[in-house]
Amino acid sequence: MDESTPLFAIAVAAELAGMHPQTLRQYDRMGLVSPQRTSGQSRRYSMRDVVQLREIARLSAEGLNLEGVRRILELENQVTALTGRVRELEAALADELLTRPGRRVFAAGAEGEVVSLRAGTRARKQNQLVVWRPLRSDDPSA
Repeated sequence: MDESTPLFAIAVAAELAGMHPQTLRQYDRMGLVSPQRTSGQSRRYSMRDVVQLREIARLSAEGLNLEGVRRILELENQVTALTGRVRELEAALADELLTRPGRRVFAAGAEGEVVSLRAGTRARKQNQLVVWRPLRSDDPSA
């Protein structure tokens, strides 16, 4: 059972949302909330529907008319859908990058630069020796 499971009859949903059942019918006719229907055409509201009814009440209390509320809900639903689609595409891209043959791996070079490597290869290690001798102020060769 999740938040979109239709559980509540109209009277229960109205009580949970703090509204009159007639208001829920009006919102259903306007398309603000679309509860699922039973085989006998009774409305069944989910927890998501109840949350949306509370949001409608909050926006209405802030002075928005129902058309403004409808538009805000429509835009919020679009943002939710687009966010989900972006997540799907990011996951598909990550999978593609991980499974694509010949993908590149990057490493840091000796000077701090970015070095591109083919998959399965290793960066060559530099085996150079640097001798450091501190300068002395009494050293005549300095």
